[in-house]
Amino acid sequence: MARRQARRRAEQAAAAATERLLRAGSTLRPAGARAATTPDRRAVFRPDQRVNDTPYRERWAHDRTVRSTHGVNCTGSCSWKVYVKDGLITWETQQTDYPTVGPDRPEYEPRGCPRGASFSWYTYSPTRVRHPHARGVLLEMYREARERLGDPVAAWAEITSDPERRRRYQAARGKGGLVRVGWDEALEIAAAAHVHTIAAHGPDRLAGFSPIPAMSMASHAVGARFMALIGAPMLSFYDWYADLPIASPQVFGDQTDVPESGDWWDAAYLMLWGSNVPVTRTPDAHWMAEARYRGQKVIVVSPDYADATKFADEWLHPHPGTDGALAMAMGHVVLREFFVDGHVPYFTDYVRRFTDLPFLVSLDARPDGTRVPGKFLTARDLGDEDEAAAWKPVLLDAVTDRPTAPAGTLGDRWTADGEGRWHLELGAVKPALTLLAPGARTAEVLLPRFDEGGDGPATVRRGVPVRHVAGRPVTTVFDLLLAAYGVRRDGLPGSWPTGYEDASSPCTPAWQEAITSVPAGQATRIAREFARTAAATRGRAMIVMGAGTNHWFHSDTIYRAFLSLLLLTGCQGVNGGGWAHYVGQEKVRPYTGWQQLSTAADWVRPSRQMAGTPYWYLHTGQWRYDRQGADALSSPTGKGLFAGRHTADLVAQSARLGWMPSCPAFDANPLDVGRRPAPPGGRPPSGPPTRSRPDASASPPRTRTRPPTGRVC
Repeated sequence: MARRQARRRAEQAAAAATERLLRAGSTLRPAGARAATTPDRRAVFRPDQRVNDTPYRERWAHDRTVRSTHGVNCTGSCSWKVYVKDGLITWETQQTDYPTVGPDRPEYEPRGCPRGASFSWYTYSPTRVRHPHARGVLLEMYREARERLGDPVAAWAEITSDPERRRRYQAARGKGGLVRVGWDEALEIAAAAHVHTIAAHGPDRLAGFSPIPAMSMASHAVGARFMALIGAPMLSFYDWYADLPIASPQVFGDQTDVPESGDWWDAAYLMLWGSNVPVTRTPDAHWMAEARYRGQKVIVVSPDYADATKFADEWLHPHPGTDGALAMAMGHVVLREFFVDGHVPYFTDYVRRFTDLPFLVSLDARPDGTRVPGKFLTARDLGDEDEAAAWKPVLLDAVTDRPTAPAGTLGDRWTADGEGRWHLELGAVKPALTLLAPGARTAEVLLPRFDEGGDGPATVRRGVPVRHVAGRPVTTVFDLLLAAYGVRRDGLPGSWPTGYEDASSPCTPAWQEAITSVPAGQATRIAREFARTAAATRGRAMIVMGAGTNHWFHSDTIYRAFLSLLLLTGCQGVNGGGWAHYVGQEKVRPYTGWQQLSTAADWVRPSRQMAGTPYWYLHTGQWRYDRQGADALSSPTGKGLFAGRHTADLVAQSARLGWMPSCPAFDANPLDVGRRPAPPGGRPPSGPPTRSRPDASASPPRTRTRPPTGRVC
């Protein structure tokens, strides 16, 4: 008590001394210089001392504000308040008038990042290209020919038709030599090149390319419409710069239809797999950081200690490009513990209703007597003569013990007989996931393995339960999936792993550890946590995927391993669950009108389209430097259809069969083809050639959704 009183007296004495010093200080200035102070005399207003803050005030001065965003291929699409003075951007700040999402979750605002805040620096950077440039040698030849001939098209035709002059300007590429030209002259040269190319070679010898429409709907639509109106093909963009997760149309039949980042808040278990969210999705990162306060567990999977790693409860760091092995080992654990050794009604009901796991697959015999998975068994195989019967895969109804084609298969989508059946309601049908039962027949199937090198093909034999339906042995996709993941069940023959510690057999946790460096125990535990959370929350476990796992040659197999985890645990299509790809959540909201405008559908149908990757692969001659045969990537259990063939051969075949649009479509100018007289008694074809559809084949697991569509030039 005495010590406390002494301390109080010392504080009072110090305060009194401070007050006396402040009063004494105010008397030290001449009377004329004395100025007003704040009540506590800790701040003095000195009007006698001028500070030149004009430059600072002018720097932030503005005469109006406008709303804008930064269309630079960013999925954020943040709303910014841009301050403008005399038509120039002076500075920017984040808008704070987003509609509220309610009191039960964080708001979207403020959205933005340091790159957006400094965007005006890019706009007015002295290194920004603001004017057209042309190759100097080409410009000199064009101006000379233009002055001499008086016709831009004739000038361009003369230059490009002369082998020597063509060689001169082409040889100058890549060596600098660009000179600034005016807009009128640049547009004239471009227009002349288009007109000459269409007249001499055909409109399908031109091609248009632009990044994603969501970056700028107006500019994309203007360019795409121009190409459609002149009959030129518009090239795809998503696949060309490797942002297209092709596993999405492979599995779902739809392209990156993923949730908004706000759905991260609803996830109970969040895996950031190859996605450095704070850097690459800065406006969205707060959802992940905030959700941790409500108990969400965050797992970061990345080879490096990225910015996102500091938010992680656990960090898995596989070797670059080995993520698929880790995901498959996690799938092995999920299948073993939640489908074979254990049972989760939610998981079982989900995969029966929304995946192809119950469907029957034929087992084809090979010349050496072994069997391999073949095509889906269809209603046509059962004797159905309906026009779409070949596109109705069948499953075994556990109630009637008979094969049946449920509603919602591909054959119900395009025919009159399928009207009213384009849905996933099973009714009284209860799909059987497995054919394994006491006394069931079994057969060994040969499955490929791609983790071993060597001189010969690597395969593994695994047993599956079989039935004979329509005179052929069949099994379910689920049974094949268990075999592919190495999940052993009693009574099945073949080579199986002895347990999680067996590193010699594909898909075990120990097997992936040798490939990825992720400890087997950690991979096993994370898989259990993921599945247990999904079971407890009915699917609220999510994987946020990034370019770190997508920009790989075999990214489709990597992603399919991820998606299998989500489908097996009933997460896809659930708020707070499923996959969240790093592009795809940005939508062209006025899509219907934009699509009509951009493809010129109000003027001509169909517009020409072509995949960008094979276009450049063929037309730039890149295929000539591809020394690897197409069979180098084929399965060792395949039929050898790729043997002795080049990838360019396969691209050409797909175009001939109508599986993929291709331009140019003719070996002559389409304008000349159109002018040819019709044969006596006949007429030119009025539409595109009939498309030959590839056979359906088993590739577990996939969701039952609409099929991808295409167009032939």
